[in-house]
Amino acid sequence: MLVGIVGKANVGKSTFFKALTLANIEIDNYPFVTIKPNHGIGYVRIECADKFFNVKCNPREGYCINHIRFVPVNLIDVAGLVPGAYKGKGMGNQFLDDLRQADVLIHIVDISGGTNELGEPVDPGSYDPCDDIKFLEIELDMWYLRLIKKGWERFARAVQQEKNHEERIVKDIAKHLSGLKLDEEIVEEVLSNLDLDRSNILSWVEDDLKKIAIELRKKTKKIIIAANKIDVSTAEENLAKIKKEFPGHTIIGCSSESELALKEASKNGLIEYIPGNNNFKILNLGGLNEKQKNALDFIKKNVLDVFQSTGVQQVIDAAVFDLLEYIAVFPAGARLADSDGNVLPDCFLIPKKTTALDFAYMLHTDFGNNFIKAIDLKSKIAIGKGHMLKNGDVVEIITGK
Repeated sequence: MLVGIVGKANVGKSTFFKALTLANIEIDNYPFVTIKPNHGIGYVRIECADKFFNVKCNPREGYCINHIRFVPVNLIDVAGLVPGAYKGKGMGNQFLDDLRQADVLIHIVDISGGTNELGEPVDPGSYDPCDDIKFLEIELDMWYLRLIKKGWERFARAVQQEKNHEERIVKDIAKHLSGLKLDEEIVEEVLSNLDLDRSNILSWVEDDLKKIAIELRKKTKKIIIAANKIDVSTAEENLAKIKKEFPGHTIIGCSSESELALKEASKNGLIEYIPGNNNFKILNLGGLNEKQKNALDFIKKNVLDVFQSTGVQQVIDAAVFDLLEYIAVFPAGARLADSDGNVLPDCFLIPKKTTALDFAYMLHTDFGNNFIKAIDLKSKIAIGKGHMLKNGDVVEIITGK
């Protein structure tokens, strides 16, 4: 799974990325600070299964605080987008190619309205952030259309000449667009909804191809809106506006600067802070200078007390669990520990509707090939290979070897 962080220049993308990863990256107040994409590891937050069993886990990857488990997720932060990216403007071609493998997109928007369409700072409230949401979707739709049209005439002629081409058309289109990580099921759903004439693919005009592009993009590049800079005075009105104008979108207000400040302070032992919480505890008051005290006071009064979190953790959690519909499952043996005594060391993020047999194969090919049954360790009930796993399950795989 790969989560892409996107948006125009200077809206706080790199700050958001650093707040999630604490990676050492360049952050500045001008367009195209990010030229090559930044790769890093963020973490989604779940309730750890160790609480159910009244034990303390030992994560192999990620970490756990007070029975709250943070599971790693791959992130990519790409170059800032400008209008016309699909035509190659700005870092457009690189931007779009970098996003090709992303499974879900977090679109960072300056909700204060303080950054214009070119990524230049303007007076807060003087720019409409609704325009950013529209223009990103247009850029992605036109990118998809460009990829569909590439070699389309030759492709369409070849398809039309095939025997039983109406039956093969879905497979052929999925193959033609294999770089977009779509499967035949998605193509079939899109073509069925659009009710296109499959008997004559040569009759499809550009408007038909555009409709296909838009629908495929919606299904393969789901987008969550991170309404950043929520602590600026003009943000609240703008947030209400975009929620009204885009009722079908997932929109979460956030302050990436606040999250980054809290994580840096926690890393340096100045405060105790669990990402996603609505509070923090000062551990070393004497170690804080006046500027740091004022910053923490501002974050508490203007972000945490008002919005109940910085929103950053909520954004990545919603991207993975709500938009992608992934679930978290723990593999374990009857004693919960591995051969080294580590308790519940692993947690896998897997697609919804994953079966016990699917999960066995994810763990190891031999587990799948020799699968007999699985045990739901919370209920101590045996489950078969077709059993659909659910979020928070702890599963033991029983094999014939």
